[in-house]
Amino acid sequence: MTSTPEMPVLDIKNYSLDYETANGTFHALKGINLSISRGEILGLVGESGSGKTSLAWSIMRYLSKNARETSGEILLGAKNLLTMSDAEVEAMRGQRISMVFQDPSTSLNPTLSLGTQLSEVLVRHRGLTRKQAWAEGEAMLAHVGLKTPADMMRRMPHEASGGEKQRVVIASAFACNPECIIFDEPTTALDVITSRQILDLFVELQAETGVASLYISHDLALVSRTASRVAVIRRGEIVEQGPVQDIFANPREAYTRELCAAVPNPSRRLVADGVTKTEGEPLVRVENVSVHYGRKPLLASLTGKAFTRVKGNNAVTLSVNEGEILGIVGESGSGKSTLAKAMTGLNPFEGKIWFDGRPITGLSDMDTAYRKDVQIIFQHPDASLNPRHKIGEILSRPLKLYGDGSNIAQQVGDMLEKVRLPRTHADRYPHQLSGGEKQRVAIARAFASKPRLVICDEITSALDVSVQASIVELLLDLQKAGNTAYLFITHDLNLIRQIAHRIAVMYRGDLIEIAPATEIDSPERADYTRRLIAAVPLPAGSQV
Repeated sequence: MTSTPEMPVLDIKNYSLDYETANGTFHALKGINLSISRGEILGLVGESGSGKTSLAWSIMRYLSKNARETSGEILLGAKNLLTMSDAEVEAMRGQRISMVFQDPSTSLNPTLSLGTQLSEVLVRHRGLTRKQAWAEGEAMLAHVGLKTPADMMRRMPHEASGGEKQRVVIASAFACNPECIIFDEPTTALDVITSRQILDLFVELQAETGVASLYISHDLALVSRTASRVAVIRRGEIVEQGPVQDIFANPREAYTRELCAAVPNPSRRLVADGVTKTEGEPLVRVENVSVHYGRKPLLASLTGKAFTRVKGNNAVTLSVNEGEILGIVGESGSGKSTLAKAMTGLNPFEGKIWFDGRPITGLSDMDTAYRKDVQIIFQHPDASLNPRHKIGEILSRPLKLYGDGSNIAQQVGDMLEKVRLPRTHADRYPHQLSGGEKQRVAIARAFASKPRLVICDEITSALDVSVQASIVELLLDLQKAGNTAYLFITHDLNLIRQIAHRIAVMYRGDLIEIAPATEIDSPERADYTRRLIAAVPLPAGSQV
């Protein structure tokens, strides 16, 4: 007797989706065909704007009012989701299909305790009493690796770390034993060690429950470690799909080859070693710099109650040579950004910073000359670009402060071209640019003063792999042209091993060690450094 092939848990057939906009119809998804079987993880990869999240929203039935489904069907088992009533959709979500979002903070209600939110899912979809749901929720938090589940149930979302919140969201997603779970960039907002822990947790739970999983990510190395099959999406179309090793090792499509080539790979060094100035005084020397947060409350002062300030940096000492790229790595809370803010006057500090032989002991020593020479580029350009000002106005400010102030329009245009943007972008506002374009504007602004040191604080973390590669190429070109030194803060160890001359490792405010980038994976490195390296997924086919 011939066995019947098992029906896919999720089966998407010739599905197309449009958005009606003021500028006409936008074809977001075009003839999508995907299926996922029980116990399978399908990776979905592509650049920002490729349609990954639109597909996830379509499956979950979170469609905007201007969305138009023009063809196809989305089957969960035998049920076509496109024909479901609102009541059926509400019953389906959480019970038959769940979703884990990129940022756990947006998934959790800030006004309700974590336990209340988790138990509500269990009451609604599994019919438990409040008491039963609370006990089950506590057991689930223990199951996802939270060490104090009873305490965590009582906490508010703001009282939990990013990794803890994501574990709660994952517990909620698995709470009702759904048939399918969608993971939409679930580790993007987390540091490398927490990301590895969350990824291991997901794989363990997925194997334990046999749930069908759609894993959406722009991190190809992560997908190659997680998924058994992968689909590559470009401008709303699936261009290639198949077993992970086949797709990444021997991609057929040019677009897939471009994506694979853009993945940071430590075996491909992008800088020449041994070319920075190492004799004499370094350009900058950080000497026993400590940063503490918190002021003693008035009540504590009056009552004599002990008060301990939070340590951000603890007597950090390091140096950066002229033209050198020094990477700083470590998990969230290690003090990387705290140090960057101290060096730019955004954090008060104890200790001393020497710049070009001149002592800097605080904000009062950071005069115009220092600010001209030391610039910072932040992680999110949206937070650093004034939304009310056009790009031309944003770029003209440093020119007026640090330049000669003449021919501003000409200089702005030249700056835009230097960061590979058209001169016409000077008349645009930040919201009219993509994430990569906004980051290029932020880079142009930082280089307007012809700085000698640029601090890059996680500037590629929010970008997809191909945009990140173009930004890194731009930074290296600018660095070579001006012999600029970089202090490059990142979670991406694969990237920093490609571009840094040396790497500094930080943990909980302490500097653990500094090593040449080519030797950071040496067995002689500190235990914490080895843990960081071990947590990083390597690109498929990497020889490192």
